[in-house]
Amino acid sequence: MTQYKAYQHPGWCYSAVLYEMNVRQFTPEGTLLAAKERLGFLRELGIDAIWLMPIYPIGHEGRKGSLGSYYSIADYCAINPEFGTMADFDDFVTEAHNLGIKILLDWVANHTARDAKWIHNKPADWYEREADGTAKVPWDWTDTAKLNYANHDVWRGQIESMRFWVEQHNIDGFRCDMAMLVPIEFWQQASSILHAIKPDIFMLAEAEELNLFDQAFDMCYAWEIHHLLCDIAKGEKRVWDLRNTMYADREKYPHSAIKMMFTSNHDENSWSGSEFSRFGDAYKTMAALTFVWEAAMPLIYTGQEVGYDHSFKFFDRDPIPHYKENDYTVFYKKLIALKHSQKALMAGERGARIIEIENNAKDCMMTFVREAEDSRVVAIMNLSPYTIQADFNTGIYAGIYNDAISGEKVILHSHVDEYLAPWEFRILYK
Repeated sequence: MTQYKAYQHPGWCYSAVLYEMNVRQFTPEGTLLAAKERLGFLRELGIDAIWLMPIYPIGHEGRKGSLGSYYSIADYCAINPEFGTMADFDDFVTEAHNLGIKILLDWVANHTARDAKWIHNKPADWYEREADGTAKVPWDWTDTAKLNYANHDVWRGQIESMRFWVEQHNIDGFRCDMAMLVPIEFWQQASSILHAIKPDIFMLAEAEELNLFDQAFDMCYAWEIHHLLCDIAKGEKRVWDLRNTMYADREKYPHSAIKMMFTSNHDENSWSGSEFSRFGDAYKTMAALTFVWEAAMPLIYTGQEVGYDHSFKFFDRDPIPHYKENDYTVFYKKLIALKHSQKALMAGERGARIIEIENNAKDCMMTFVREAEDSRVVAIMNLSPYTIQADFNTGIYAGIYNDAISGEKVILHSHVDEYLAPWEFRILYK
């Protein structure tokens, strides 16, 4: 394992559940003021922090759809009029903080809109250029222009813009888009400056590269595990692939590293379909797994908390039509309450690692324990579309437990021999 230096994580993050808010689709109005009225619902659900998809003005050149991509940013230090005003944003942050919710902004450092403020008022060498002088297009994102990180003035411009939101608008951290496309040295410098301003700033990278944890980020995406879960649900991979990844991650990542676990996010939802279409009957099982996996913080994406089975349009208004508590809300409340109450499920270096309980169907089933101090969580999970006659010995982990989902008291016998239905799972705690 490579040894990296890291900042101390903020205390709130170890037991936290993160919510990704798609402001455009979250309410019928699609505004920050309307979203503010639902913060109480999210806090009652148990949400600790909200990552806002980009809230900045969107470029017009090459705009996609009727409203454009959140990630084609025209001005890093302003609010998209679609969502309201800066005063509306400040009211949103104040209300969130009053409820005990942290706010993370989505930060897009790799590129801007093709008609961004910087295109017009910064020197040409702030952007990578084609032979004809036009700003380069990264990948196939034709509504964006690639910034030039060989020019350290770009670094300073980015960091000053990030400081603006921390110093003047009291945000708590950043989710950094496509972080691996920007030099790690930039992120290290940005993180150092931001920590000097706000020591408990939280940094999330949309990437998995190991060096992100070298004095830059608190948390990365668990993309590899997410795609494994999708493949297991489709029958294309088996549980041993997941198990092997878990042990490999222990060797690769620093013990303090936190990985964001999810069954959906804006990319997966809009481009690959809702969690229901991607996981099918395995959906609830995989959602539960994101709450008990080691070193992880679980994410809930807009609409999941009410079971909204829909793939949002990305460039147009497509709001949730009905938003009220239902069985899915109750399901997530139970998982979040478990995450909050059990020290064993903490993320990063404070959490317990998974201890596997040997079973007779290791290609289809995971049985494991996470234990820390007076907290113990036992997971029994059939990660297959087959009915399994499960046979395993629990040894010292036998005893009386609470079932996190049913709420019932249950006895976990020293020898378990029972049938598990396809995708059946139980999470027990004491």
